[in-house]
Amino acid sequence: MNALISPKKLQTVDDTLSADAAYRLACDGVTMLWGGDFHQGRQMVQSLARRVDKAREKSLEKELAKSAKKKPASSDKLSDKPRKAAPTPREVFYGHRQAQAQRARILGLVVVQLEADYSLNLRRAPDMREACTQAWGAAEQGRTVSLRELMGVVAAYEWRKKGVEIPALSALGDGRIYPHYGVFSPVRGEYVDLVAQACVQRRKDAAFDTAFDIGTGTGVLAAVLASRGVAQVTGTDQDPRAIACAQDNMQRMGLAKQVGIVQSDLFPAGRADVIVCNPPWLPGKPASPLEHAVYDDTSRMLRGFLNGLAAHLNEGGEGWLIMSDLAEHLGLRGQDELAGLIATAGLTVAGQLEAQPLHPKAQDASDPLHAARSREVTRLWRLVV
Repeated sequence: MNALISPKKLQTVDDTLSADAAYRLACDGVTMLWGGDFHQGRQMVQSLARRVDKAREKSLEKELAKSAKKKPASSDKLSDKPRKAAPTPREVFYGHRQAQAQRARILGLVVVQLEADYSLNLRRAPDMREACTQAWGAAEQGRTVSLRELMGVVAAYEWRKKGVEIPALSALGDGRIYPHYGVFSPVRGEYVDLVAQACVQRRKDAAFDTAFDIGTGTGVLAAVLASRGVAQVTGTDQDPRAIACAQDNMQRMGLAKQVGIVQSDLFPAGRADVIVCNPPWLPGKPASPLEHAVYDDTSRMLRGFLNGLAAHLNEGGEGWLIMSDLAEHLGLRGQDELAGLIATAGLTVAGQLEAQPLHPKAQDASDPLHAARSREVTRLWRLVV
């Protein structure tokens, strides 16, 4: 949380401010302290989002129109001026990410003042004290936060109350995982199903009684392993939020004795028959705490898992690496780079399981990254020493 905002330019605004005027202020870098109706403030943020998206669309249309006006070289006279090449998938990705960062910056300029107990003194403001306490801990003093972030805290609180249904865990309790604020929610179910399938396949080849889940997050994969008969599972994570979240989920499902959650950068002490890792799928630097589940700077976690696997596997054990090939389609990772990292670590691929992504963006043709997303495949690599 950005607990303290010290903007160079600050202006108190309310319901009398039009969305167009707010957009101009945001483009000028003015932070707007909202003092009007709460629901009007939410609508203001949504209006700003529409204007940011519309401005981006106009910019792209201008670029396309400018490109279309360029005449090709005539057959009888070659042009000395080289044509501008179409952007590569990598360039499209970085352009999209830059646009998303700019969008987040502008929307974050509408802020509100929380009191020392997390109450919000705005007309029609709901009671957010419990949601804020779960996200940020006990309140100590008043603070200024972006309204967009506060809305995210409330949404995370609802996710935590309702949970995410996991079909692979239908035999345990209510079959739901309850993500905490700041812990990546297991909304993409294909990788969970791959681990469930791999458990069945492994049982056919050889029994396994112990497993590690590296970077456990909500603990969803540790729970899948335990539900498939693994006697002792250890989940690790370096984020205290994830540790608390995973422990809470194990308690809910009655797996606390079977699944231990420990704080560790990668591997826990000892060895296991199967070691699972679902690292961030894209190489890159995270721009926010939640993006640590998406971006793996310099592929540190991926390399650390592969290079440390042999030292933590029991004889005849397997490492299960879960990776999407989206990075390859975006040009962020070479086509043979992952295979090279596996070989360099002294590992051999014993088999693969594949799944097509089911999330909405995979079918959304308007998404700037649709060309790459439409070809994405998620794989579980069965690795042996």
